[in-house]
Amino acid sequence: MDRPDARAKMTQAGLNLIQQALSIFDADLRLAVCNRQYQVMFDLPEHLVTPGARFEDTIRYLVLRGEYGEVPDPEEAVRFRVEQARAFRPHYMERRRSNGRTISVEGAPLQQGGWVTVYTDITEIKAQEALLRARSEELSERLLAHAERLAQTNRELAASNAALEEAKRELTEMEARTRLVTEMMPAHIAHVGPDLVYTYSNRRLSSIMPGSLSDIVGRPVAEALGAATFARIEPGLRRALAGEPNVFEITHEPSGRRIRIALTPDRGTGGAAQGVYVLSMDVTEEAQARAALSQSAKRELAAQLTSGLAHDFANLLTIILGLQGRLERMEGLPGEARDLARATLAAARRGGTLLDRIAAISGPREIRPLPTELAALLDELRLMAVPSLPAGTGLDILVNGLDEPVLLDSGSLLDALLNLILNARDALAGHPGRITLTARPVRDTWLEITVADTGPGFSERALARGLEPFFTTKGGEGSGLGLSMVYDHVKLMGGTVKLANRADGGASVTLRLPLRRAAAGAPPALLVLLVEDSAEIRTGIRAMLRNLGHSVIEAASAEEALELAELPGLGLILSDIGLAGETSGVDLALRLRARRHPARLMLMTSLPPGHPERRRAGAIPVLSKPFTEADLAAALRERDAA
Repeated sequence: MDRPDARAKMTQAGLNLIQQALSIFDADLRLAVCNRQYQVMFDLPEHLVTPGARFEDTIRYLVLRGEYGEVPDPEEAVRFRVEQARAFRPHYMERRRSNGRTISVEGAPLQQGGWVTVYTDITEIKAQEALLRARSEELSERLLAHAERLAQTNRELAASNAALEEAKRELTEMEARTRLVTEMMPAHIAHVGPDLVYTYSNRRLSSIMPGSLSDIVGRPVAEALGAATFARIEPGLRRALAGEPNVFEITHEPSGRRIRIALTPDRGTGGAAQGVYVLSMDVTEEAQARAALSQSAKRELAAQLTSGLAHDFANLLTIILGLQGRLERMEGLPGEARDLARATLAAARRGGTLLDRIAAISGPREIRPLPTELAALLDELRLMAVPSLPAGTGLDILVNGLDEPVLLDSGSLLDALLNLILNARDALAGHPGRITLTARPVRDTWLEITVADTGPGFSERALARGLEPFFTTKGGEGSGLGLSMVYDHVKLMGGTVKLANRADGGASVTLRLPLRRAAAGAPPALLVLLVEDSAEIRTGIRAMLRNLGHSVIEAASAEEALELAELPGLGLILSDIGLAGETSGVDLALRLRARRHPARLMLMTSLPPGHPERRRAGAIPVLSKPFTEADLAAALRERDAA
């Protein structure tokens, strides 16, 4: 709150505690301030108790209402009192009002101009004085003194009651404002007593931790949250009750949400904690973003560490392959030596394959989530996986509650799931068994996909290290990068991977990906300027845009595009980065943005992520080639959402 505004409110509250009516008019005969009793005593409308109200208007209102009794000429009465006010003199007077009440009026001028007037209802005092005068001979001095003390006590009691009423009103307003603010906060705010029972809570607990109770005031924390969640936060509550503030995060297992909890001791007068203030926030999306950023940073570091080594090993392998190839082709080579040469060649080729996998797991990678029908994607997975399974090995795919399209990098997910199915096949080791893939939503927060088998399960060592690069249980036949690549994909999407053994035998791998449902509805039709120097590519992209309902005009160079950009009604300019001539697509887009061109700008390229030209585009979105019509539609939808 602004300090001057706070002082003004405190001043007004203080004036309202005064039992007498009070008004202050400035040198221009305009109201500067008054209290509530002033409005109540004279029954004044709101506009006459608002700062700035004219004294003349107030007097006219009172004259016309009969405040001063019958007057032959109202306007003359108003003029007379206004003139008296202009030549203001200190005064005290008592007068009987038209309603029969008697008031005293005491006025005093102010040094800076204007005056202050205090009005006191003395009706009861006058009645007591009259009574006392009538019976003064009968009353003793002691009774008179008692009456005076009683009158004084009554006045003090009335003042105390007025103060209490004002304080009650202020507290009620403050409590209402505080409750409104806490209900509007996207967080659970509560207070817990030393016995770990809720003494206050807003109504946000069930929205932050779905499945929790809503009406929790008076209930123990363990009952409101459930035993499992309480066990995770109880140590923090105990620390807060010991006087130590703490902040931590937990995963709310029933919903899969990531919750940040801040616990602050409620210190009493002696400094000891007499309870705990609790602030709980859903930070699931933040945690997903942190996981994706952390994985990207790890990949970048791995790329920096391995790129030089991979280059040198590639050169060595090239030399080995060349020498062993020549050795294998030599005439008269003994059979044993020829077999050794072939084995060396096979090992070198496997080393090359391993380098390719290292590059895939540590090099730059672009996640491209697109609207995906999960059931159709898993049907495609079945077609790819079944031919690789031996006789006696069955594959079951179960999808529950995922009828609408969701945003997924379908290619990477397909590779990851195929890798898990083939790993499960290898675990069965040719014995009859079943592989089961299930997909389901978890509280509209996660997409959970589990691949389980009926094999021997993971060893303790595999459970602990299975996601590490180069760890394998297949001896010389495995690269140790399969599960690691699955982990890499899931972490880049902001998800988690969990290895476990099933209670009834076999292993399971559970992926949890952020559940983001695709937006419904088609984007609005646009007039698109397509800039592409290859006629064949331009023809294909033009067909995609038209199939999506857009109108297209074309340019083969940046210069031609700059001329066409002046046409009215353009909604999108889509340009390749590599154009014929000296001006690139990035130059074109930056020039149009500098002109504040109203059309949306989007670039496309076959350059890899991290290329300097792509980085130079800055905030302008870049669509990677090759792309499908669905990819293009998704990119346009992302622009609409932005």
